[in-house]
Amino acid sequence: MERHVLVVFPHPDDETMATGGPIAVHAAAGTPVTYACFTLGEMGRNMGNPPFANRETLPKIRQQELREACRHLGITDLRCMGFRDKTLEFEDPDKLTALISELIEEIHPSLVITYYPGYCVHPDHEALAHATVRAIAQMPAASRPVLQCQAFAHGHQAALGPCDVVIDASTVWEKVYLAWKAHKSQTSSYIAEIDQALQGDEASRQQAIARFCNYGLYTYRF
Repeated sequence: MERHVLVVFPHPDDETMATGGPIAVHAAAGTPVTYACFTLGEMGRNMGNPPFANRETLPKIRQQELREACRHLGITDLRCMGFRDKTLEFEDPDKLTALISELIEEIHPSLVITYYPGYCVHPDHEALAHATVRAIAQMPAASRPVLQCQAFAHGHQAALGPCDVVIDASTVWEKVYLAWKAHKSQTSSYIAEIDQALQGDEASRQQAIARFCNYGLYTYRF
């Protein structure tokens, strides 16, 4: 069991889509989980299907969705860091690094989870991933938390090899599913397919459940 887990991502839904299973597993084991979400995803293109949001209402809606998703996953400490979506790549890297260092100093996590720098596609993802690595690299080696990263860029497996952390989330799959469902402005079409499969025959149901059960992460080597 970890002492405390700190999750660092830029957008509402990153916590669920990238690492919902691992987060739910840690929370179910009794580990406190803090999520530092750096933006409200206000520049996202999805407005629901059928649309129920617009550019003005989307930030508030996504924040509400995030709070519900965190409740399902077991995240009790949500930090909304107040940056603007799609601008993190233009922020002072030292500022981002300092903010993450402050969180680590305050929370004293044994495990930090973020994206793998260089293999996470979106500029916001990359900016925070690099900042998180810098923050931990600046610490004395003996006091560093473990850093686990999610990678999904094309070709990442060829570059990084197989994941060294494999997590079975089958005992908490429904919590992860409900977190996905909570982000309905972004996931309504996908969840409609899942719901249909869950109501189908046993094979379809098991295939749908399996989507929320298996996760791989990389331990970052400093």
